[in-house]
Amino acid sequence: MDFNMKKLASDAGIFFTRAVQFTEEKFGQAEKTELDAHFENLLARADSTKNWTERILRQTEVLLQPNPSARVEEFLYEKLDRKVPSRVTNGELLAQYMAEAASELGPGTPYGKTLIKVSEAEKRLGAAERDFIHTASLSFLTPLRNFLEGDWKTISKERRLLQNRRLDLDACKARLKKAKAAEAKATLWNDEVDKAEQELRVAQTEFDRQAEVTRLLLEGISSTHVNHLRCLHEFVKSQTTYYAQCYRHMLDLQKQLGRFPGTFVGTTEPASQPLSSTSPTTTAATMPVAPTGAGLATPEEAALCLEEVAPPASGTRKARVLYDYEAADSSELALLADELITVYSLPGMDPDWLIGERGNKKGKVPVTYLELLS
Repeated sequence: MDFNMKKLASDAGIFFTRAVQFTEEKFGQAEKTELDAHFENLLARADSTKNWTERILRQTEVLLQPNPSARVEEFLYEKLDRKVPSRVTNGELLAQYMAEAASELGPGTPYGKTLIKVSEAEKRLGAAERDFIHTASLSFLTPLRNFLEGDWKTISKERRLLQNRRLDLDACKARLKKAKAAEAKATLWNDEVDKAEQELRVAQTEFDRQAEVTRLLLEGISSTHVNHLRCLHEFVKSQTTYYAQCYRHMLDLQKQLGRFPGTFVGTTEPASQPLSSTSPTTTAATMPVAPTGAGLATPEEAALCLEEVAPPASGTRKARVLYDYEAADSSELALLADELITVYSLPGMDPDWLIGERGNKKGKVPVTYLELLS
């Protein structure tokens, strides 16, 4: 009991000494041991990493789950270490409503048939979204949370210990200074000087040891950046896969609707015109939209027999196919993703199309499905 009381009193004394030292430093009444410039840079870099990681994490959570109530619910399940219940995506819910509407309004009517086809596509979109959310959560959000809840808490703890060791060191320096001043006035050796010097040596050793521990943890932030970089690549990969799946589902839906009598597919202007570019970067980054016009600008050119078409004098280029493409008629060349073909353009040809050759096969191909190689 006496031991515990003494320990409590000692801890209270240390806390009071640190509080006094901290207050006097704030008012400029005490000297403060400054850390070297490299150490300060490490601290600033760590703080910046923590702040931006929090922001990126929160905004990615909003991207994956826009509903704030659902995010709170998922957070509570996670803290309770319980599995989050499966949630119907907006696309799947829309698919359900469309299917029910088709059943009630007449599945055999043009409108009912279209509702059924669109509902099937929306269901596939919802499933793709679910897979994307799951993959992004595991490969991107989880590592960011692990850093904030693991490594960063360890760094913060060691930084607080370093701050306490620094306050103890500066308090010891102040006591030694006062003891030497008292000794000079008394013109005799003061035992307090020996005691203060011993306390200073101990405090300096503990401060140096804690500074080294903290420095090593702060330098580990570089490894954190490498890990987050890898996770960022995984996030981009999963997002690319998701949008590619969405595009394929909608392209298939558009083709299916085009076969229905009484539908309007192809009779209106597309929502956005396809972009064509000779730059591989621009082409690869643009989700393709199949051009709706003929590949040749004039009727004479449109009727031109492809067997009679020869490469121009300016030469040909190689191109890598980005996405599968189903030929609409005999004048077009069907494409398979990742295959290499030879392409070239003819005078007066629609800029959204090129002539593609693969072996002895030849036909028009949309530029937006290609990555032109140098």
